[in-house]
Amino acid sequence: MNIGFIEDTHLHGGTQIWVTEAMRAFQDRGQELTLLAPEDSWVVKQTQDLNASTFTYDWDAVVNEQPEHIEVWTKALDNCDVAICTVHPPREGFHCSVFAARCIREANLSTHLIPKTGTIVPEYLREFYRPDENINSSVIAIADFTRQYLIDHYKIPEEFVALVYQGVDVDRFTPSEASHVEALKRYPLPKDAAPILGSIGSLEHRKGHPVLFEAIAELVKGPLPNIHLMLAGDGPDEEKLEQQVHDLELDDHIHFFPFTSEPNYVFERIDIAVLPSIYKEGLPNVLQEAMAMHVPVVSSNLGGVPEIVIEGQTGYAVEPGDSQALAAAIQKLWEDQEAYKRMQQASRRLIAENFDKQKQFDAFLEHFQKLTSRQ
Repeated sequence: MNIGFIEDTHLHGGTQIWVTEAMRAFQDRGQELTLLAPEDSWVVKQTQDLNASTFTYDWDAVVNEQPEHIEVWTKALDNCDVAICTVHPPREGFHCSVFAARCIREANLSTHLIPKTGTIVPEYLREFYRPDENINSSVIAIADFTRQYLIDHYKIPEEFVALVYQGVDVDRFTPSEASHVEALKRYPLPKDAAPILGSIGSLEHRKGHPVLFEAIAELVKGPLPNIHLMLAGDGPDEEKLEQQVHDLELDDHIHFFPFTSEPNYVFERIDIAVLPSIYKEGLPNVLQEAMAMHVPVVSSNLGGVPEIVIEGQTGYAVEPGDSQALAAAIQKLWEDQEAYKRMQQASRRLIAENFDKQKQFDAFLEHFQKLTSRQ
């Protein structure tokens, strides 16, 4: 089987990391690969060592959908038995899954197009997920919340919406003494720092970092004067966030670190993983990775988060944008150390039993085989 991946972005976030890992996993399982992505994009660079047929295009120009763009996309899609298209934001009237469907339809290809999504954005159109009912197409949702929303809100028939969790690499995200020592070297913090919070991801508005900063400001002045936060990532709001930290006089408590492709070292360093997003989350990889590393979480109650953040068992979920609730949850989690230790074990157990990425790659492959056998 030839499995295609469409990544219409230059980003290097959790979704793109999953794509690179999925390509390696499917190649190891004897499958052929096709990648369709913008020139010089992160995904293209990270998969150069794979035996994949790679097709690239001008990310800015493709929005015009000129014949040369149709030709490149059609050639790439003609390679594929299935083509997985991450549902990215539309731009200038262009959407990758809609354009891919057009290319498949006009060339009369048998390729099965699979828009894949975890997040729900209410403004998104139904056609982003079900672009053309006259081609072979169905959706993969990576959270049950997302699947139900697609069925209930967009009225996509349930037989065309599959739930396949992405999972995490449980073997990789397993704590060890050696990696802990390395984490201490990479991320030096004051010896009395406790608890150490961690937030990994893009530094952008939807991630809600200002809410977390306000929560930390409250905790520093009160019950947790030695609290520290590690931020690992980059993004458009980085300078603004650094200024806010300074304005709140939290320079000694909040530490900015660059994007890392080895987040396991961050998780070795922290006590609590925090996701303060205010909108647009599905089932965040970063929470699953933290939990695999025995790190309990405090998260905004968004999307599929309740599918892994079991209240009082693996962490706490709070209303998005509520800094006081966020502060209270962090304090509650840390101050009851007996409960904290139980949550560490429960977090690891939940991920290992239900969200092992290698098992999920097999589940994806089984799903693809079922789809192609029906055509």
